[in-house]
Amino acid sequence: MNTTQLEGLIGMLFVLGILVLLVLPSVIGIVRDRRIDRQLREAEQGPVRTSRNPRGQKSSSRSTVPSTATWYAEGRRSKKLVSS
Repeated sequence: MNTTQLEGLIGMLFVLGILVLLVLPSVIGIVRDRRIDRQLREAEQGPVRTSRNPRGQKSSSRSTVPSTATWYAEGRRSKKLVSS
C-alpha cells in the first residue's frame, strides 16, 4: 500500500465519520419518536379493567350541575337552531 492509497483510505474514513456524525441525530430522533408513539398506543389501550365501571371513573353521590360555560354554550346552540 503506497502513500496515495493510504491518503485515499484516510480521506474516505474521514468522510464516512462526518457522515455518521450528521446522520446520528436524525437516527436518535427517529428512535425517540417511535418509542413515544409506542407509549402513546399503550396508553390509549390502557390497562384491562375488570371492575363494574368499565371507564374506571369514580361515581359520585352528588348530582352534577353544569358549569356556566356549559350553560352559555347550550344557550348559543339553541339560538342557532331557532334562527336557522
